[in-house]
Amino acid sequence: MLSDIEIARNTVIRNISEIASGLGLNEDNYELYGKYKAKISSVDTPRKGKLILVTAMTPTKQGDGKTTISIGLADGLRKIGRKSILALREPSLGPVFGMKGGATGGGYSQVVPMEDINLHFTGDFHAITSANNLLCAMIDNHLQQGNTLGIDPRTVNFKRCLDMNDRSLRHVVIGMGGKSNGVVREDQFCITVASEVMAVFCLATTLEELEEALGNITVAQTYDKREVKARELKANGAMTVLLKEAFRPNLVQTLEGTPAIIHGGPFANIAHGCNSVRATDTALRLGDYVVTEAGFGSDLGAEKFLDIKCRKAGIMPDCAVLVATIKAMKLHGSGDMTSGFANVKKHYGNLRNEFGLNVVVDLNRFGSDTEEEAALFRRLCAENNMPCAVSTGFVDGGNGCIELAEKVIQEAEKKCSPAYLYELTDSIEEKINKIARRCYGADGAVFSAAAGKKLAALAPEYAAFPVCIAKTQYSFSDNPKLLNVPVNFTINVRDIEVKSGSGFIVAYLGDIITMPGLPATPNAEAIKLVNGETVGLF
Repeated sequence: MLSDIEIARNTVIRNISEIASGLGLNEDNYELYGKYKAKISSVDTPRKGKLILVTAMTPTKQGDGKTTISIGLADGLRKIGRKSILALREPSLGPVFGMKGGATGGGYSQVVPMEDINLHFTGDFHAITSANNLLCAMIDNHLQQGNTLGIDPRTVNFKRCLDMNDRSLRHVVIGMGGKSNGVVREDQFCITVASEVMAVFCLATTLEELEEALGNITVAQTYDKREVKARELKANGAMTVLLKEAFRPNLVQTLEGTPAIIHGGPFANIAHGCNSVRATDTALRLGDYVVTEAGFGSDLGAEKFLDIKCRKAGIMPDCAVLVATIKAMKLHGSGDMTSGFANVKKHYGNLRNEFGLNVVVDLNRFGSDTEEEAALFRRLCAENNMPCAVSTGFVDGGNGCIELAEKVIQEAEKKCSPAYLYELTDSIEEKINKIARRCYGADGAVFSAAAGKKLAALAPEYAAFPVCIAKTQYSFSDNPKLLNVPVNFTINVRDIEVKSGSGFIVAYLGDIITMPGLPATPNAEAIKLVNGETVGLF
């Protein structure tokens, strides 16, 4: 069987101008980045599309194939005559060279040019990294050049970032080597996708709003405990200039020529896990059906998509797709698929009962899955009154997702009553507890002394912020070893951090970290050039 990269190379890709023209864009609406990529300028037509959110059950370490299903669904909708468009996240180089892989789908459900998208693409992540680290440089330069704001170096909480897994940068000491090299202090790196600049970038809708939000970022405290914002360092103007071109959404296509807008990409376990508001908004103005995805399961990406992004953007999905796999069900059922189906039911319940969405459960079927297993999946769904489909997008592209496309259209036409898990008027503790109880099935949250102290000292203007919980993706709990649907547990809030630029509070659970490390055998070992062509990239 051909590898993903071989399939992509064997496909005739249409000139991106043709894709743009098919969306009704003219040459004034986009700028070419070669033959197969473009940056879209503002689109002023009203929103018209139905929004389809793709999420998943609790995944295995290899994932559940949400991106593959998202792409196959968009292609499948086109197959049955619907004007569909994708709105996806950009891949991070961390997983590309680490363990999980890229984010361009797989098999015959891919977005292309896959090599470009999985690597440097149009340079958006480099721009975000540069803007983030410019602010860091200006903080340390201010300390070096007299510190007129009276910043306490021990309170600097804005981290440098790098879009690569590098555990050695989690805790560092900077400014060593003499007075001319800066003020000595402890520092940290996070991966670019977990940075606050990435979150601000993804939630802003205009350049003016972007500059304002960047200026709102809290970087430190003064010796008298006053918060210092990025605008006081006069950094947000230059940061916006660095992000100006990156801020325009990227237009590419699937193997079957379906338009795909790929822009922004926070991780859902350590950030809010959704593509940019601007990309989703643009897609809703250009397509009749917009297929988007949020990272990991309903407890992570989908919850944050709904409670954070949808509040910010003024949107709500018309239908959700819950992706399941036989492998994941067996994992959660200790080998028994029926027992593991409880995990699917819990995620379905979150989407249907807690968020009020219409839902289709989709089996992402692999070649190793038997007819009996697929039939059992359908029976379990029927017994629980859960609309379902079985998809083979990996091997059949859009044709393998036609059943899913038809079910999605049926469910998207039905009325629903979307809701949030909590109100913004709830206290931060109440918000966290509501997520824990309603979404995770926990008994509640337990706050460390450090987290409790920070909550007690929280400024009043942050009380109405939504909450972004950072936790493991492998369990509803904060313990990755608690599989399926754990009961009689609490979540442990280790730390609290205000993201005043992006406008939410991050609650860190368990031992979650924001700078991943490489595995024992990283993907990078297999990637190289042979006769000028990349090999080993999936």
